[in-house]
Amino acid sequence: MEIIPNKLILQAFGLEPEGLNVRKFGSGHINNTFLLEKKEDGSKYVLQKINVNVFKEPGVIAANQRMAADYLAAHHPEYLFITPIPTVTGEELFVMDNEYWRMIPFIAGSVTVDQADNPKQAFEAARQFGRLANYLSGIDLKPFKASIPNFHNLTLRYSAFQEAIRNAREDRKAAAEEMIEEFLRYSDIAVTYEQLKTNPEFRDHLMHHDTKINNVLLNKDTYEGICVCDLDTLMPGKIISDLGDMVRTYVCPVSEEEPDVSQIIIREEYFEALMQGYLGEIGSTLTKVEKEQLFFAGKFMIYMQGIRFLTDYLNGDVYYPIKYDTHNYDRAHNQLVLLQRLIEKQETLQAIIDKCLLVSEQV
Repeated sequence: MEIIPNKLILQAFGLEPEGLNVRKFGSGHINNTFLLEKKEDGSKYVLQKINVNVFKEPGVIAANQRMAADYLAAHHPEYLFITPIPTVTGEELFVMDNEYWRMIPFIAGSVTVDQADNPKQAFEAARQFGRLANYLSGIDLKPFKASIPNFHNLTLRYSAFQEAIRNAREDRKAAAEEMIEEFLRYSDIAVTYEQLKTNPEFRDHLMHHDTKINNVLLNKDTYEGICVCDLDTLMPGKIISDLGDMVRTYVCPVSEEEPDVSQIIIREEYFEALMQGYLGEIGSTLTKVEKEQLFFAGKFMIYMQGIRFLTDYLNGDVYYPIKYDTHNYDRAHNQLVLLQRLIEKQETLQAIIDKCLLVSEQV
């Protein structure tokens, strides 16, 4: 059900409802987001109600963003980092009836796209995520907390997958039997993650954790990257999270929602563009171990998302919203085929990574 912000919320941020045009904004499915436009001068703001079913501690989001903003202001003052507009009493969040609201500036002249339509867009988006990670590489991670604990913890996701197999209804387990076996056949991905995560050379960084292309603002005329947005999951994590999610969502021409798996292909030119963009910013700062796992990043994220969809199908579709009975099954099948297509091209894609790394080290 659509929620319209009432006047108390608007007034908390110094705005009067009669002076505004208000409409729903963006394609996100987590938070309720509105675009506010002042009638008198056309200035715009983005108002969001944080989904506390996903983000149990909204204060953690605000604190993480504030610490990152302070660090960037001190070390990279030229960088555009979107920070919330405080309330008239100086708070970063307005709380009313256990609802958490925040306001952020609307960046004039910007647009977002829901999927990469050409390699340049993939390059620009990846460059923005790489730049943010690079600029934050010196920050002290100790004060940061997880806004979603265990968000990209493959060990936990794999354990949940195994439990779902044990407890699934017989009809669903039978229907998914072949796909279960296929995902189990790739369990070495979970084993590799388990071995890597405690390696001191496989470091934590401050990662965005949701690097879909629509989380980057692009210039509406040139489509050059402006900055990243939607920083709710900015928290410590591994380099494979951000890079892997870009591989998962940029290199295939269709999304996880596509049931026709014949359309799933790996677009090498998009893969190269995103590696050029990302590694051009952060490649030279990575450890030897991190550089060795750049191809693994895509496998890691695709595999984790695939078993999450299949886990939800086996559990009776309790987490991801569905539009038809086999929706989560189809999503899992989509990700399994994407994983297979990626692995089939490993030699070619690794050569692209090696070339991009070499260039990044020469800059």
